Amino acid sequence: MHPFRFAHAEGADWRVIADDCLDRLGPIPTGANLGFLYVTDSLADELGDLLAHVRTATGVQAWVGAVGIGICATGVEYYEEPAAALMLGEFPSDGFHVFPSVVKDLDAFDAHSAGWIAAHRPLLALVHADPANGDTEDLIKQLAQRTCAGFLVGGFASSRGTTYTIANGLHQDGISGVLFAEEVGLITRLSQGCSPIGPHRTITAAQRNILITLDGRPALDVLKEDIGEELSRDLMRIGGQIFVGLPIQGSDTGDYLVRNLVGIDPNEGLVAVGDAVEQGRELMFCRRDTATAREDLDRMLRSLKGRLRAPPRGGVYCSCLGRGANLFGPDSAELKQIRDTLGDFPLVGFYASGEISQDRLYGYTGVLTLFT
Repeated sequence: MHPFRFAHAEGADWRVIADDCLDRLGPIPTGANLGFLYVTDSLADELGDLLAHVRTATGVQAWVGAVGIGICATGVEYYEEPAAALMLGEFPSDGFHVFPSVVKDLDAFDAHSAGWIAAHRPLLALVHADPANGDTEDLIKQLAQRTCAGFLVGGFASSRGTTYTIANGLHQDGISGVLFAEEVGLITRLSQGCSPIGPHRTITAAQRNILITLDGRPALDVLKEDIGEELSRDLMRIGGQIFVGLPIQGSDTGDYLVRNLVGIDPNEGLVAVGDAVEQGRELMFCRRDTATAREDLDRMLRSLKGRLRAPPRGGVYCSCLGRGANLFGPDSAELKQIRDTLGDFPLVGFYASGEISQDRLYGYTGVLTLFT
């Protein structure tokens, strides 16, 4: 099986970027039948023209992708400049199924896709979503149920202007993407970028998103105990460094959802979390810094490498806006770490405002999917 063709470029305008990418792709394989396209938000208003141009030039009609404040490719990240990354995949003609945007319910999706799903039993879907849609989290769970493994990968598009996702055409407001049939070889893993710093705690009193007591003690007292004396003396320093991890019930890998700390009340001993919490649920406090992020990404990459019998044909990486240069450092350090561990294989992707793995919405994670 041949590796996918891919290219990436930055430039003064969309046509220069598109033509540079097409030049770097070289001859288009006759079997190429699905394109992946990610552009920085500087190109959002020209995305329709760019998509039409590469579709005509390559002859590939099916496309998926999204706009991102940052995008990435093998060993490189692009921010704050017009740039695009595209990849041409070769799949069995009935090995994938692109579906248009799902906005409120799955009625239209089922009418459009149920026949293909019944015939091909998709294991996984790559999806891109508009963060402005308040129903997306519920739609993610429903869409995951349409796959055999209950598994989606992807993320929320990110933009300082217009937010688009791509599913053959341009879409807004909902969640769109591509289903892959059971015969398509792929593997996926998630990197959290955080590490637990204390034991599991039980929520013994809570209201909405407010932690009142943990293990029967004021929540703030427990937080201070777990983060240590140095940080406890200056709680203003914990923003962006200390988070809450909510263990996923039934996970056999110790998976957890990372949520922000959004406020504290030192007088009442309360801690506010960026998600609803409830009595009886467990949580732990987590630390996020460059060292832990690199260690966890290395763990994820080595897990993937152990399952590969040959270099990947291609891959898609959806990482959080809070990662990349903000966490791993400059000079495309996050993407270079992937390349250094897994090799110089075709990879494209983007920096998301929320990441999707299985049937859940994550934050501060990197979701890597490889075609084998």
